[in-house]
Amino acid sequence: MEYSQRRRSWHQLKQADRDRMEALLDAGETQRAIAKILKVHESTVSREKKRERRDGRYDAAAAQHKAGMERGHSKYQGMKVEGNHELKTYIIAGLTAKRSPDEMAGRMKREEQPFYASKNAIYKWLYSAYGARYCPLLCTKRYRKKKQKRKTKRTMIPNRKSIDCRPLGATNKTRYGHYEGDTIVAPKRARNTISIAIAAERKTKLLVGKKIPSLAPREMTEAVNGFEKEVVMASTTMDNGIENKGHEQWNVPAFFADPHSPWQKPLVEGSIGLVRRWYFKKGTDWATVSEDALQEALTMLNNKYRKSLDYQSAFEVAKAHDMIKAKETKKLPESSCN
Repeated sequence: MEYSQRRRSWHQLKQADRDRMEALLDAGETQRAIAKILKVHESTVSREKKRERRDGRYDAAAAQHKAGMERGHSKYQGMKVEGNHELKTYIIAGLTAKRSPDEMAGRMKREEQPFYASKNAIYKWLYSAYGARYCPLLCTKRYRKKKQKRKTKRTMIPNRKSIDCRPLGATNKTRYGHYEGDTIVAPKRARNTISIAIAAERKTKLLVGKKIPSLAPREMTEAVNGFEKEVVMASTTMDNGIENKGHEQWNVPAFFADPHSPWQKPLVEGSIGLVRRWYFKKGTDWATVSEDALQEALTMLNNKYRKSLDYQSAFEVAKAHDMIKAKETKKLPESSCN
């Protein structure tokens, strides 16, 4: 019991302990007395006395320096794998069989192997001088950890109104003029910022869209205000893209879906799918599509007969309810949010 208690209270000697020990040795104290004062085992004092001596006496400063050097060189990168031959052989065989470090770590645990190394330990060994020769067996073939890009500061949309603040008509689709909006961006390989701003009316399924040079807030503001001059817009529901940052300059109230929640504006998401399915496949470079071609595609979709509209077209229903080219926008009901 005494031994286990001593083991639990064991600690590394610090500079202050070594200074006290030097003073006590110079004062002629015995090993047992020094061990009792420092609260360590007598053998610790005995080993420490032999660590560094100058002119026949214990030197605390020199002993501290030597202890620090030994401690600093006691471990090396990848030592867990390099120091276990069976583990190292298992990992090399796994790498040769195109196993990832994560696979091998999980499999070792599942098979209850007598050795184990986590995926991080395996990568640490691979990225060291000892395991570098096996890095080409990784799927990434990297010799060092990929440097993570510093995340850019996220810009929030000022005075953003949640989707929960929408008026009743926009929520249950009982009134006309409530739109869902989004953008269709160009693929990365296109090397340009030309995109499509598109909006879909929730009740009539009417689509309006326009090419925009970029996702700059001013371009989106111009597009939405252009839509408002063509059709009756009582509100619009958007995502949290930075292009919507200038929503306060829009001529129509804007509400925003929750982050990463495209299902909260399903109509415009489905409408984008129709645009891609019928006319412009995913990956289309919008620089190669003219504004006339885009408007022709939207017109064709607006004239398709829809089951949800009792086999009427979106254009027919919108026209019947005076939704096309209205001079005055219907007044928006009071919202529950300020």
